[in-house]
Amino acid sequence: MLLDFAGTLEIGATVALLLVGVASTALTRLEHRLAFAGIAGAWAALVAAIAANGGLSVIAILVALFVLPFLTVLIMSTALPAFRSAILRIPVPLIIGLNIPRVLGVMFLFLVVAGRLGGPFPFFAGIGDIITGLFALQVARLAASKSANHPRVLLWNAFGTLDLIVAVAFGVTSQPGSPLQLIHSGAGSAAITTVPWALIPAFLVPFYLIGHGIVFVQARRQAVNESHGIDAAPHPATVLSTV
Repeated sequence: MLLDFAGTLEIGATVALLLVGVASTALTRLEHRLAFAGIAGAWAALVAAIAANGGLSVIAILVALFVLPFLTVLIMSTALPAFRSAILRIPVPLIIGLNIPRVLGVMFLFLVVAGRLGGPFPFFAGIGDIITGLFALQVARLAASKSANHPRVLLWNAFGTLDLIVAVAFGVTSQPGSPLQLIHSGAGSAAITTVPWALIPAFLVPFYLIGHGIVFVQARRQAVNESHGIDAAPHPATVLSTV
């Protein structure tokens, strides 16, 4: 189907952009970059294989795939100082700029027109993503010239985070046949359990939520530095040019 083909191109390009952005800034050694790319690629392939076999229609599997990236990052950040330092090396303007592809949340609205999504889920997820993506470049520039602790940066980051949380909540409670289904409206979030759309809740959403978390951490660190009179101005090498 044309929508699925377009979704495959969109999601594939977004995943590639995110991986390149992270690997090129957080990881300094080629072997680490290759390992990261291999792990991320294997994860995407696993999600696609499970979705292709209807596994994501089981809510427990979907939730497990959604939660696992967070647990992995949390455990590794706690246990490995080198890993924690690596993810905090990712420039805040870059993290924000990588949200620009979220303007393609318009695909949710196309899926509504095609009758493959229904209820409040696609509208909250789609419109929220479009707004987040539209302002991402402007906010990235602001973070580069000011700081991650700037009120407009924090407001954008809070909105982007809330958008994803609300979308997940509506997605879970709109999934047909799920024991957690509370919203019965047309197709609900059924399309999100199929390829290629399954990569959104099991790959892109965790990735973006972790990014929002890093921005909050960096904003907090800059606020502490500023309160102690330490220059927290961002480096010119914030790789905005890569966005």
